[in-house]
Amino acid sequence: MHAVQITRFGGPEVLDVVDLPDPVPGDGQQLYEVSAAGVNYADTHHPLS
Repeated sequence: MHAVQITRFGGPEVLDVVDLPDPVPGDGQQLYEVSAAGVNYADTHHPLS
């Protein structure tokens, strides 16, 4: 699965496309396929946990 990760503060240059294993839902969970998603500029300025 392709994912976009933000690991540091900054502009669009901090968006990293990475490959991750496909998620596996647990009991009582549902897995959804997302074909498109957006990232707001403000999302790149939230503190990382």
